[in-house]
Amino acid sequence: MPYEGAEQPETLAELNARLRDASPQEILAAAIEHLGDSVALVSSFGSESAVLLHMAAQIKPDLPILFLDTGMLFGQTLDYRKTLAARLGLTDVRDLRPQYQDLATQDPSANLWRTDTDACCHIRKVLPLDRALEGFDGWITGRKRFQGGARLRLQVVEQGERQLKFNPLANWTKDQIEAYAADHGLPPHPLVEFGYPSIGCWPCTQPVEEGQDERSGRWAGSQKTECGIHMPRGEPAVEVGGDI
Repeated sequence: MPYEGAEQPETLAELNARLRDASPQEILAAAIEHLGDSVALVSSFGSESAVLLHMAAQIKPDLPILFLDTGMLFGQTLDYRKTLAARLGLTDVRDLRPQYQDLATQDPSANLWRTDTDACCHIRKVLPLDRALEGFDGWITGRKRFQGGARLRLQVVEQGERQLKFNPLANWTKDQIEAYAADHGLPPHPLVEFGYPSIGCWPCTQPVEEGQDERSGRWAGSQKTECGIHMPRGEPAVEVGGDI
C-alpha cells in the first residue's frame, strides 16, 4: 500500500528500490521532496552528528531539527548544539524537553537513572520525541549499518510505528563519515578527544579505553545499548546503536 501521509504515489518498496544506492544527499533531498514540510531531522548533536547536519544545511537550512535535551546532557553537548547550529546556518533547531508532570510524578529526585534506565529514557527521550513527531509524516535519522546489531539490516527508508523513517547514512562506513567531516572542516564534539566516541546523558556515559567497542561506554555494565526511540514500544532497549 502507498504511504498515506505522502503526496507522492511511491510505495515504501519503491522508495527503497530507488534510493538503495543513492548518496546521503540524494536520500535527504528525496525525503524532503516526498514529504515536503512534514519531515524533520532528529539529531543528538553527538560525536558523528555534524556530517548529516552539514548535508541538511546545504539542502534545506530551515529543515526542522529535533534535539532531545533530556536535562541530563553534558554541558559540552549543549554548547556544541548551539555553536554547530550557528556555524552550519540551521535556522529551525527545536529543543525537546521532558514534561514537568512526567518528571514530577516519575522522577522527582532526578535519580531514576540509578534504578531503571529504560524508564528514565522513556520520560526524557521517547515521550518528548513522540509528542514532537505528531505533526510530521516522517523523520530523518543518523543511523548506519556499520553500528551493528539490528542495524545491519537497516533500510534506507523504513516504516516506523506512525511515520516513515529515512536513514541517509545507512550505507556509509565509519571511514566515509570521518573523511566527509575532515573534507568539510566540521568540528568534532568536544568530548571525543577525551575518549567519548559515543555520547549520551552524563550519568550513563563513560569514556572508552583504546581497543574497546565504541558503545561500551553507554550504560556500561548493563545489557542496554539503545535509548528506545527506535524500538517498538514496550520492548526492552537492547538494540545496538549509535547516533540518532
